[in-house]
Amino acid sequence: MATTPINPFDDAEEIAKKSMVLFFIIDCSGSMGGSKIGTVNSVMEELIPEIQGIGGADADIKLAVLKFSGGSEWMYSEPVSVDDFEWQPLDAENVTDLGSAFCELSAKLSRNEFMSSPSLSFAPVMILMSDGYPTDNFEKGLAELQTNKWYAAGIKAAVAIGEDADLDILARFTGSSDSVVTAHNGEALAKLIKFVAVTSSQIGSRSVRLAETEEDQRTKQQSAAEQIREFAESDEISADIEAGW
Repeated sequence: MATTPINPFDDAEEIAKKSMVLFFIIDCSGSMGGSKIGTVNSVMEELIPEIQGIGGADADIKLAVLKFSGGSEWMYSEPVSVDDFEWQPLDAENVTDLGSAFCELSAKLSRNEFMSSPSLSFAPVMILMSDGYPTDNFEKGLAELQTNKWYAAGIKAAVAIGEDADLDILARFTGSSDSVVTAHNGEALAKLIKFVAVTSSQIGSRSVRLAETEEDQRTKQQSAAEQIREFAESDEISADIEAGW
């Protein structure tokens, strides 16, 4: 009986794809209550379809959402493909345990945890959102995170929600104040979250060469920071700067 020959290229697309995890680290403390957390929830639901398809056939983008208040907790136990991701509305309560979030993020930035894709992986994209000052030992958490190679190689950005966010701490997370933007009202927050997430994902899932070097990763971070800063300083964002929360 004749057998159907095996086509060695049948799985070529799957083999060629590289995985990229897009991390959102979101402040869910009590001060985020009301319109702030409401805006985050509505924008994140709108954002997911916009991320689908980024990277084309070359990238498999997965989402991981870490919420922090009194401690930290993942929305799902592992990264979920953007095509299958369902947003779970967040509530705001308790304190601002950013140090806990940094430790938890570092623990999952590992080949044994969230970076365990069997295929090649782009460095992750990490977006932090917060409206206040940490209430726990963020220094310890940040120091631990800064020893993580995935964190060092990844694209990092932060959105300060309102005037009370600590911009210096957010800049220490991203590595530069150029990667930190401030949302002075709900409309600006919605625009900034979408722009930061989409732009960072597009840059993060862009192949520079077969084997990316540390210089390639620095170039990606700089490119993302420049585009984010330009958008944050545009009339579209700055026009309503006085219309605060």
